[in-house]
Amino acid sequence: MFQQREQNNIGSTSLPRESLSQLVSNLAIQSANLIRDELALAKRELAEKVQSVESILIMIALGAGLALVATLALCSAVILALSEYLKPWLSALIVGGVLGVIAGVMIAFGMSRLRQTSFKPEQTLKTLEENREWLEEIT
Repeated sequence: MFQQREQNNIGSTSLPRESLSQLVSNLAIQSANLIRDELALAKRELAEKVQSVESILIMIALGAGLALVATLALCSAVILALSEYLKPWLSALIVGGVLGVIAGVMIAFGMSRLRQTSFKPEQTLKTLEENREWLEEIT
């Protein structure tokens, strides 16, 4: 009988057990930390997206500025050259139209690249879904 008690005591090593309230408290703290980390990840991911859009917007602005400079420089030269063959107003209209088309193409190209940029924080959404599944498993 003494051996049987001794064997029972050997198998039941007393480990400190956390109460249910402590477990829930730990879960709440870890969940809050997880959400905080996810928000930081989303913020970082959006900052990267904004940086890529920033360079596209700079390209659009430079294209528009270049179109203006080209318009001013070429208009005067081509208008003067065409004035020998056409009326001055008609030569100015032709030059302005051609340069306007070129500027429009540059701006349209920049806008299409801007539309292709996704602002959806893909990585954050993926980890949030994984976290939701993990929380469902443990509860």
